[in-house]
Amino acid sequence: MPKQQETPHRLHTKPTSSGRITSYDVARLAGVSQSAVSRVFTDGASASAKTSAKVKQAAKTLGYRPNRLARSLLTGRSYIVGLVVAYLDNYFYPDVLEKLSKSLQQQGYHLLIFMAAQTADNIDNVVEEILEYQVDAIVTASVALSSELADKCQSAGIPIVQFNRIQEQSHLSSVTTDNFQGGREIAHHLITQGYQSFGYIAGWEGASTQRDREAGFRSGLAEYGFDVSFRAVGNFRTEQAHEAALQLVNSKNRPRALFVANDAMALIIMDVLRHKAGLAVPDDIAVVGYDDTSPAAWPSYELTSYSQPADVMVDKAIELLMYHIQNDQTPSRQVFVPGELKIRNSSNMLASKISERE
Repeated sequence: MPKQQETPHRLHTKPTSSGRITSYDVARLAGVSQSAVSRVFTDGASASAKTSAKVKQAAKTLGYRPNRLARSLLTGRSYIVGLVVAYLDNYFYPDVLEKLSKSLQQQGYHLLIFMAAQTADNIDNVVEEILEYQVDAIVTASVALSSELADKCQSAGIPIVQFNRIQEQSHLSSVTTDNFQGGREIAHHLITQGYQSFGYIAGWEGASTQRDREAGFRSGLAEYGFDVSFRAVGNFRTEQAHEAALQLVNSKNRPRALFVANDAMALIIMDVLRHKAGLAVPDDIAVVGYDDTSPAAWPSYELTSYSQPADVMVDKAIELLMYHIQNDQTPSRQVFVPGELKIRNSSNMLASKISERE
């Protein structure tokens, strides 16, 4: 009895000798050229609806996955955006990271995350490493680049978008809230509540956010003839914020109202004041933060905070990234997103006095 010949379907679905399904296997099964398969799986390339349907059905049958690295060689793009961040212990940044990653995926890009210390040398070394991955763009959050490295990235055609930072004397695009105005509004709020002595817990002093928030706060106080009587540095980090809180508790110039440069530090300050020093917030000292992260609204804290709308900031950052990736040698843009002061019990002296009368 003659040997039965293998059916064309089985012949076409047989993978290459390496065992890996390739675009050539998909092309044979779909009855098209390999270049047609490549066009179907390349963003922006042209392929008819009929060809696309045949190729995708063949790919599904074979379990084929397009090789993104190989595709990048054809398109000149890796479809990867590098993110440099110094820390994630601030609730604001994990939230931003999630939103940024999801938004980039909708655009066909993926996020590659690199952690860096806040020192310029370390950050520059990390960015040099990122460039080896042939990323299409870089987002920096909670860090600052040297002007030399920023120029190098721009010369290489790698756009940089700064998130929640503005770097002076550079031509980098950025997305941030108006930190100066936020600090100023916080000062006005505390003054209208009746407070007359004020303190400030600073973040990392190399950050534009820290600089502008403090400058706005001092400016708002000065408009009414007040100044800061107590200042400590929390550096935007847990350990330093705890030390700053202890300095506050032991200070002879302990203020009645305190602005803390971000919520992550403000929550630590509140815990130390209440549980280690036995002080009441706001009856003994009012506390205001910045960012309006989710714990700020928890009943345990009810922290007054200046809101940074993460959704809007991420959307603006994505717009800037796509703008620069798709248009070479485009001028930088600085985007300011409006924030809003969210008043809660941690600074509400008037509400506290009403409660006492009741």
